[in-house]
Amino acid sequence: MSKNLEFVKSHGIGNDFIILDGLREPLEDMNLSGLAVRLCERHFGIGADGIVLVLPSSQADYRMRIINSDGSEAEMCGNGIRCFARYLVSRGLADDMVSIETLAGIKTVEISQGKDDLLFTVNMGKPALEAAEIPVSGYVGKVISQSLDVHGTAYDITCVSMGNPHCVIFVEDKSVDDIALSEIGPKIEMHSAFPRKTNVEFAEILNRNEIKVRVWERGAGITLACGTGACASVVAGVLNGLVENQAEVHLPGGDLYIDWHGDGNVYMTGPAKEVFVGKITI
Repeated sequence: MSKNLEFVKSHGIGNDFIILDGLREPLEDMNLSGLAVRLCERHFGIGADGIVLVLPSSQADYRMRIINSDGSEAEMCGNGIRCFARYLVSRGLADDMVSIETLAGIKTVEISQGKDDLLFTVNMGKPALEAAEIPVSGYVGKVISQSLDVHGTAYDITCVSMGNPHCVIFVEDKSVDDIALSEIGPKIEMHSAFPRKTNVEFAEILNRNEIKVRVWERGAGITLACGTGACASVVAGVLNGLVENQAEVHLPGGDLYIDWHGDGNVYMTGPAKEVFVGKITI
């Protein structure tokens, strides 16, 4: 039997999501993987990088689930959680602070007024740096500037988990714009060194406080932005002595401000916008 499903289309600097409200109607008994694939298809569906579910929580103010456009579930999403918080604020469900349960733990989001719109600062927690925690196979301890063979080509990688795995590669002799991301990204994502697959960031150091990044997202492919990827890129930059603890990350869809704070936590600040609301028959 078909039903009308209400949704909100949102984006965090171009990383776009379909927000579904599980506070008003049950969603988790649905085939979420199949639903995500259908809704995220850009020609025959709504079009998005993933769906985000707003759900009740017994541990925090709310709970977030995110299903990628390929139907896989992500532990955490930096741009998605800002869109989640925007949804709550726009409906009077949150004010200046909200706690959100995710598969990567409980995250707090502080909402403030920026120059032109609201800004959302997310405490992303402490990065995991040990190979076994990320996870990365075939390496011991921290994976900082280590070699990875990808079909005969060696890449210098630094690996970080921000609740989800990331492989950061710094380019030195070219711009990230020159990287054949659609060709290289999936090869690294599915490399045997990453038992849970990985997100892939190619990062170009502009100066000690600015990085330019392009992302191949696990389960979504090339996206205009990745919040956890921006965080991982700054952490990797600090570990390699390339940037300061506070840096601006330039992504194709816009900019994020990352602070690897003295308390060990990584804080990400950026915007989130609602594009339109609608209903779709499923």
